[in-house]
Amino acid sequence: MNVRRRRISGIAVTAATAIGLGTLSACSSDSSAAGNTDKFDVVASFYPMEYLAEQIGGDHVNVTTLTEPGQEPHDLELSAKQTAQMGEADAVLYLKSLQPAVDEAIAQSGVKTKIDAATLTKLEDHGNVEHDHGGEEHADEHAEEEHSEGGEHALDPHVWLDPVKYAEIAEGVAKSFEKADPDHADDYRKNAEALAKKLSGLDTAYKDGLKNTATKVFFTNHAAFGYLAERYGLTQEAINGLDPESEPSPARIKELQEEAKADGVTTVFYETLVSDKTAKTLAKDAGLKTDVLDPLEGITDKSKGDDYVAVMESNLKALETALGAK
Repeated sequence: MNVRRRRISGIAVTAATAIGLGTLSACSSDSSAAGNTDKFDVVASFYPMEYLAEQIGGDHVNVTTLTEPGQEPHDLELSAKQTAQMGEADAVLYLKSLQPAVDEAIAQSGVKTKIDAATLTKLEDHGNVEHDHGGEEHADEHAEEEHSEGGEHALDPHVWLDPVKYAEIAEGVAKSFEKADPDHADDYRKNAEALAKKLSGLDTAYKDGLKNTATKVFFTNHAAFGYLAERYGLTQEAINGLDPESEPSPARIKELQEEAKADGVTTVFYETLVSDKTAKTLAKDAGLKTDVLDPLEGITDKSKGDDYVAVMESNLKALETALGAK
């Protein structure tokens, strides 16, 4: 596995089956349905894209996902059938550079409407947060990667964890749907406005909930929350940058122990479907608690909520508790 994919693979959970709006009975997670309905057929690469397609498309779309429950999104390999079905869809919604196999298949497909979420907002490089702690070997690997690939993959893909940036993507998706399926443009616009209100409400809840806290620092097993931290004035400290399931060095553990005391850190966060061994090692040695902060790459029965908004609200409660919100 190459450096880039190792860097983000630990936050991967799974993709969801169809969720959210009770009216979306037509939505399906069975990719074999793509292109075979009378609706506007949309193929989504993984859960955050699927959620947008369902919310904006409403009753007019048939949404399928390439990443099935139990699959690791970043290292997804597509079957020949999935690739063929993608070519029959009316639109495909994805986040370029997150899933190389998907990028390749889309480039070769004849899909008329290709919506790359990475072009609908500004991605940023939060890599320095991770690589500062990765040791010389990891830093050298990353430098070599940037040199060979122009630094493209240094951009943090976890943009959906910032409700404001996610809303920017949603607006762009809605415009693409309106253009590709003009007969239902008014409904797409209305649905997008309703989604924008949900995301604005979520943003307000985060601003209010995290405005006055005992500390602004939180520890994560892996640096997936750079956009969220930046949006709400927090500092994310990752135990491991490149390989979230590796053991942290004694020096790194000591460094984090000292920082926990200095900054009043109470909790080490880990992710539902990623090993909690590293987080618990640090927590035990530093006398800290552990809790889950969900990177929302999929909804499973272990998720603390049924859809994007519900899980983000759960994440907010976890952060409020850990940071000592007043």
